[in-house]
Amino acid sequence: MTSRAVDGRRAAVLGSPIAHSLSPVLHRAAYDALGLTGWSYDSFDVDEAALPGFLDRLGPEWAGLSLTMPLKRAVIALADEISETAAAVDAVNTLVLTEDGRRIGDNTDIPGMVAALREHGIEQVDSAAILGAGATASSALAALARVCTGEVVAYVRSAARAAEMRQWGERLDVEVRTADWADAAEALRAPLVIATTPAGTTDALATAVPERPATLFDVLYDPWPTELAARWSMFGGAVVSGLDLLVHQAVLQVERMTGRAPAPVEAMRRAGERALAAR
Repeated sequence: MTSRAVDGRRAAVLGSPIAHSLSPVLHRAAYDALGLTGWSYDSFDVDEAALPGFLDRLGPEWAGLSLTMPLKRAVIALADEISETAAAVDAVNTLVLTEDGRRIGDNTDIPGMVAALREHGIEQVDSAAILGAGATASSALAALARVCTGEVVAYVRSAARAAEMRQWGERLDVEVRTADWADAAEALRAPLVIATTPAGTTDALATAVPERPATLFDVLYDPWPTELAARWSMFGGAVVSGLDLLVHQAVLQVERMTGRAPAPVEAMRRAGERALAAR
């Protein structure tokens, strides 16, 4: 991959709210490790209504943007092109801004999930469970399309959410069965459990962790550990954290935006761990 010019390039993360984001910490650590001394990475609180104007004001010094909620779907109509990965889940978390002015949308959450699982030795499972049915759950399904050979059970709170998850399963060619959230404790016996719910949602499940749990992938990173993750570790189960996901998706963003690969995974992870410890 060809490197972009070293000096004077900019990138940022957009979303609303955005103050909590660790992306600036991770990307700046990558720039330092790669010797990209002229690069900067900032954060901007931008909602859906403000996004078109923000993009239109960007100059040629901009190399790319990271996008978080609520912009992952809104940006699709503003991109010149999106990758197959992003199109598969109707979500763009990465916008590469080319030197000829094009906006290329991609999704690094999905390969980031796969990379985080593989880092923990999870190459393939014969079944899995997903807790939740929001936007992250669709990315989890897309990741499972690459690592799960059998059924995925999604535990959800409403019939509408259940229907959405089944539709995503059909679209992604994943065998999906839905179950009521009231039975979510059953999920914890799966070979791989992916928790995609907001902070505190899975706390009540901590007491239901089995004696020999397999692998939990909890997409949260702050606060960490969650009660479920702490209990899981106490019982000897493997835990993949939201920081693992954040680092691996950011690694791919850095590579796409800077043209430099491989990105410095460990330097980015250490920076993220230090930032979380300081909160």
